[in-house]
Amino acid sequence: MAKNGFLLISLLPFILFLQMSVLGGATTTHDDRKVYIVYLGSLSRGEYETSSQHQSILQEVVEGSPVENVLVRSYKRSFSGFAAKLTDHERQKLASMEEVVSVFPSRTLQLHTTRSWDFMGFNQSITRKRSVESDIIVGIIDTGIWPESKSFGDKGFGPVPKKWKGACKGGINFPCNNKIIGARYYPTPVVYDNIARDYEGHGTHAASIASGNEVKDVSFFGVGQGTARGGVPSTRVAVYKVCSPAGCTEEAILAAFDDAIADGVDILTISIGGTHPVNFTEDSVAIGSFHAMAKGVLTLQSAGNSGPYLSSTVSVAPWLMSVAASTTDRLFIDKVVLGSGQTLVGYSINTFSMKGEKFPLVDGRNVSRPCKQPLAFQVCTGGQGCLDSTLAKGKILICQSSDEFSEVLRSGAGGSVSLNDDKIGKVSFVVSFPSVAVSKDNFTSIYSYLKSTKKPEAEILTTEAIMDSDAPVVSGFSSRGPNEIAPDILKPDISAPGVDILAAFSPFGVPIGDPLFKRQVTYSILSGTSMSCPHVAGVAAYVKSFHPDWSPSALKSAIMTTARPMNASKNKDAEFAFGSGHINPVEAVNPGLVYETFEQDYIIMLCSMGYDEGNIGKISGNFSTCPKGSDKATPRDLNYPSMAAQVSPGRSFTINFSRTVTNVGLANTTYKAKILQNSKIGVKVVPQALTFKYLNEKKSFRVTVTGRGLSNGTIVSTSLIWADGNHNVRSPIVVHSLG
Repeated sequence: MAKNGFLLISLLPFILFLQMSVLGGATTTHDDRKVYIVYLGSLSRGEYETSSQHQSILQEVVEGSPVENVLVRSYKRSFSGFAAKLTDHERQKLASMEEVVSVFPSRTLQLHTTRSWDFMGFNQSITRKRSVESDIIVGIIDTGIWPESKSFGDKGFGPVPKKWKGACKGGINFPCNNKIIGARYYPTPVVYDNIARDYEGHGTHAASIASGNEVKDVSFFGVGQGTARGGVPSTRVAVYKVCSPAGCTEEAILAAFDDAIADGVDILTISIGGTHPVNFTEDSVAIGSFHAMAKGVLTLQSAGNSGPYLSSTVSVAPWLMSVAASTTDRLFIDKVVLGSGQTLVGYSINTFSMKGEKFPLVDGRNVSRPCKQPLAFQVCTGGQGCLDSTLAKGKILICQSSDEFSEVLRSGAGGSVSLNDDKIGKVSFVVSFPSVAVSKDNFTSIYSYLKSTKKPEAEILTTEAIMDSDAPVVSGFSSRGPNEIAPDILKPDISAPGVDILAAFSPFGVPIGDPLFKRQVTYSILSGTSMSCPHVAGVAAYVKSFHPDWSPSALKSAIMTTARPMNASKNKDAEFAFGSGHINPVEAVNPGLVYETFEQDYIIMLCSMGYDEGNIGKISGNFSTCPKGSDKATPRDLNYPSMAAQVSPGRSFTINFSRTVTNVGLANTTYKAKILQNSKIGVKVVPQALTFKYLNEKKSFRVTVTGRGLSNGTIVSTSLIWADGNHNVRSPIVVHSLG
């Protein structure tokens, strides 16, 4: 990714960048063994398995080491598998065994609010079913939680729901209560503190966005003042700690899914993923969320922070919900006032006041000393020792970018002005001293002032909040589609607030990536798809409180088909940036129609994609063969709430989408089809009207899309809306010729 340094250091300081990046593959032991995940599929007949069964499999292949020293952990509560330290030869032998679905390295992944809920129309006066909400359990797979936060107090909460089968195993001095009803941690080479307590802040932040209590007068040193609250404050929280500053191993992630499903969570949110998508049977999140879906649990996953590049999303499985990050109408800005009186606007979360004093303004290149990397002083890169503190002290430095602030702060400089990454857009990051990132035009104006003035000086003001009428706009860092694994499944699915979100934080966490930042905070401002994902988890819990018996696909469909349309002129990648649109929590409760998809439908899709028939039987647990005709199906035949197809450039095309909707709105009603016209394609719907006599009645229809051929790299989209006068059920239709 180009110029990702500023994003990396700011989106989630403590180096747990909100995007998942692979740090280096599997763990290596002293005898050159590496940790691999051996996935065996569903549990036999729904029964629990034992570690001894997994040891028996290992005994057939392991050479030169006791099996008990090789087995890392077993997955035996919700699906079957294990993690083990294997040689490459042992891995190959296991992969060839009939009972094994897949063997893949345990990658080490990285981690991918006061105003955001009001911006979505989800204010404190909305209708709620609090007694039902309090029975909903949201599982958080992340860095743990800070249990003493006000966002997780249990005042007013009743006893733990009777359905809960989990436990409070958070470690020494970790207190659960009637809000945080479960906690587990998974020791690995990168998670070494043996406690579910969050020392980073990321997990606490995510949990409070989804389920945090209402806490008044919250701010980040005065910035963003207001009442912090989660989407559904009455829900319970179960915490599964799989991450540390070093990352999140896949063997721990699968263990968390295994426990969470068996514990009885209703919703799972995970803001973790890799640098690139992998096959479903080698992706821990795809595997875990498949078994969650089969048990009635909807999984929300962050799309990733590798935008604005196409095909950058790693959250591609159709049975989970992929979430992009967008802005809200509250924009945090900062200003730099030049000695000439000119005021220029930039972006940062700066809480350090210069108290009306102006400081000398200098080019970073003029306060440097010789160093190994001659360009490092231009970008104020930390750790290089390029800045001369005798020249930089007490001055505001102009830097081409700010990959890290520690070098500037260490030099004794009074502040910095840097060039904002246009690809990221209007995102403000927490800074450890007066600093602001400005646009290219404003950066040029500052340089012109510097060169035209004998004694240039400037003052950097503290951050203020203004209204942003352009919102919502998908952030530049948010990962984009198309889906590299299944190009005919549109990803991401939905967009939600993920820019400059204020929520609970760990007092031991560092709000920025600068170890010299010594302030402790209990609420912090972060940006990333890690923030948008728990917003949708909160909405899913809210919808489930009205419809406790709805399937994961019904919940997902309700959220997608009621989403607010977003402006493609402000989001050049259109649906590949925002999916079905911007989340609309209140409308999602009453969608009218839903597109339901069940385990067998996904099995047919996997068959159509050429996955091994024997392995598919192990995954589903019924050991059945692929249904007749599935070899002629395609992923776009899946009964998905959106419709997408990849076509060959320059060739005419005719594409058919077959869909079935279930009436969850009103009896004795008729829906009529409406197509938002696009001159580049023709769209026909048959039939054009669907009449329902009863609730839960199903009706099918077909959409045919035709075109004369698209030039290479083209995205064309429209929407199908089923309307009955009370509901508007909207599905995006996307045709693309992206490779």
